[in-house]
Amino acid sequence: MDEQMILRIDDLSFRYESHERFILHGINLHVQRGEYISVLGENGTGKSTLIKLMLKLLTPTNGVVINSAKRIGYVPQRKENLTNFPITVAEMLHSYRALLKEKNKALVDSVLSEVGMSDFKNALVGTLSGGQVQKVYIARCLIGEPELIILDEPSTGVDFQGQRDIYAFIKNLNTQKGVTIISVEHNLDAALLNSTKIFHIEGSHGHLCTPDRYVAEFLNPKQAESCPVCREE
Repeated sequence: MDEQMILRIDDLSFRYESHERFILHGINLHVQRGEYISVLGENGTGKSTLIKLMLKLLTPTNGVVINSAKRIGYVPQRKENLTNFPITVAEMLHSYRALLKEKNKALVDSVLSEVGMSDFKNALVGTLSGGQVQKVYIARCLIGEPELIILDEPSTGVDFQGQRDIYAFIKNLNTQKGVTIISVEHNLDAALLNSTKIFHIEGSHGHLCTPDRYVAEFLNPKQAESCPVCREE
């Protein structure tokens, strides 16, 4: 595989054993190091399934997934209710550090500072806002010093200002540190503003294009008129 390619998916198809219909079929996606790819599509089109295949949590029915990244970070979609979960931010991150067998305890303070959450080190995770919890999840994935970060709908349950902060940080990781980003999105504005490429899934098939091409091919005139890429022109 080309040294500049960090992830390669060739002719991938997937279906669960109990289903006849393919969730994904004939998927081809080649991701270069340093790219920022947003995965878009309607609910139920297989976006989260594609992530699980990238992470090798699922095995393709057909085709191959080749991942050359030695260090991968994963930020899951924030679904669980942590209100009654009696653990502090520091305890959560140190638990993950131990899981990675990372001996450098100072990494926890470093990643919390990086995401602007140092003041919440001793706060219970259940007392944090949606945006703060998401920053903690991002900090957790940074402990492994990833060269590729895969995110599943990072703005879910996060207010507008929190979304701006999170996407600014993710974009900075990409542009300033060269971290490759693959993010499943329902936030169209964020995808169009931040991505180098869009991977659109529809009817079990995928299509890779630039943000401006996505606007031209997949948005109706009213949507296109209000999209951030068009407003910047």
